[in-house]
Amino acid sequence: MENLDPEIEALLNSVEPLEELPSDNDNKGFKKKVFLDYSEDELLIQKKKSIHEVNLSQKEFEPITEFTNQTPLTVFDDTKYYKIALTGENEYAQRVHQLLSKYLTTKDPKDRALFRQQLITPYWELLRGMVSKMTDPNVPLPKKMLVRFGVVLPSLFKAETKDFFSRIFVENRPQEPILYVDEWFKEIASGRMANSATDEKKQVRTSNMTSEQIASVEQSRLLQLQSKNSGKMQSVENLLGIKENERNMLEMELNNKMKELFSHLPIMGLEPHTAALSEIQRKLLPEITELLRRYSRNDKELAKTLEEFKEAKSTCDSLSEKITDKGGQAVVQHDSEAVKTEFDTVRQMAKMTVGRRGNQFPIFTREFYHCTEKGTGTRENVIEVLRWVESLDPGVFCRIHKNIPHRIVPYILLVPTYGDRGFCWEPFDRYNRVTSRGRIVIPMYPKDLKIAVLTALADLRWQVAKEKASYYWMEEGLTGQYYQHMEQLKVKGDIKEFFIEDYILWMTKESNGVQRLDKEVRGIFWRNMPFPKELKEDLRKRSLVYDDLCRKDANREMSDGY
Repeated sequence: MENLDPEIEALLNSVEPLEELPSDNDNKGFKKKVFLDYSEDELLIQKKKSIHEVNLSQKEFEPITEFTNQTPLTVFDDTKYYKIALTGENEYAQRVHQLLSKYLTTKDPKDRALFRQQLITPYWELLRGMVSKMTDPNVPLPKKMLVRFGVVLPSLFKAETKDFFSRIFVENRPQEPILYVDEWFKEIASGRMANSATDEKKQVRTSNMTSEQIASVEQSRLLQLQSKNSGKMQSVENLLGIKENERNMLEMELNNKMKELFSHLPIMGLEPHTAALSEIQRKLLPEITELLRRYSRNDKELAKTLEEFKEAKSTCDSLSEKITDKGGQAVVQHDSEAVKTEFDTVRQMAKMTVGRRGNQFPIFTREFYHCTEKGTGTRENVIEVLRWVESLDPGVFCRIHKNIPHRIVPYILLVPTYGDRGFCWEPFDRYNRVTSRGRIVIPMYPKDLKIAVLTALADLRWQVAKEKASYYWMEEGLTGQYYQHMEQLKVKGDIKEFFIEDYILWMTKESNGVQRLDKEVRGIFWRNMPFPKELKEDLRKRSLVYDDLCRKDANREMSDGY
């Protein structure tokens, strides 16, 4: 690391020991002032939709028109930022302060490496005490920026980097399920999001529980059933809408053809008699018969779907009533235990983005931050990369249920780490496989943001396909075909890792007509993760390889095997 900046040294020297800082009670007025100064922008935009409601009618992300705010925040220019960020926190705040001071002031590289390593655990323990406060609307913005971006000391910014971070939008303007760490814990603590999946816990015998504990377990069971049923109801309602639209189209077509059939021209000189059916009208008869057959089939399917929807709606109402009778959802509101459990999970997620040999340092510093503005994992930048991915792989977020694709964007956690790989934590909620959101994690400060997002989505692709094939994942579907091919090549290692690397080549090279994949792998991806039709047509003009794949597509369509 470069020699200590005089500005940083002066700032550190001016900071009082944390035990001498004002307490939370003494600092209420000051905290209120900071909140009013810095979080006013958050209050300007009201939520238009809930990030937790899956909109099955949405087909793509809306284009991002503004990536940064024209009016920068002044929070990183506040000379009291460091003091505000660490005031009123647990005992680890003082430990972080001491180690950070030594880390920044020492000139011995070995000592600096030692202090950097020693900072990791106290910093995470400091965060453990801070994340539960993210539900407080009056939390000072410096605390929120520390949790969100890992910014403990603004003087560790370069001037241009500080300007960029001050222009990052604080609020979730796109209203997509893409969350910073502070927002993630806010949703967990409020009960709007369930905890991320972990290893199953052992069942506790109810005979050893108090009546309140038994009630809590029953409440949790009912909420799980409600989540599972809501997925079924949403899927059935979507199918019901499709059948109703199909009926409307059939009725319009039937109506037009019947009008044409019942239109008879008068016979000149033999009025009021009219002509018999013309040749064109006679051809309408078999067409109308076929339409009536389709209309009858649609009616049967619609009636069956309607009954399924009524049943799911009845179950939903019954569960809601039972949950209300047992005290509503107050049980999960501001659940400190849920936050504690989730914190350990998020820390594990952060480690996984970095890897064992990566840079685990959790604090933002110019020494390790080398991203461009477009290459930083802000919400807007990540959405732009996701739009690019979806333009090449339209089915990346699709799950098939009853032969109907449902586009379901997973929850995406943006963690402030120097990692290079994103990953899928869970492909969907284990209690609702139909319409629940999965969870993926993306590092905010990678070497290449596009690659970090692609690794996460490749992992999501693999896990969804594997869950769909269930016990036959080594034999059927995308994972089965890929596994069988790798077995023939006698490749050793993690098959999923090979798939992820091939997916990156598929998206970055093959989509541009640059052939980098094995012929068999290219065919597997072409069939299971097809490019849009327009791109396929463009690729077939560039190479006989892609032209051959397009001809095979046509053959499968003709044989109804596609």
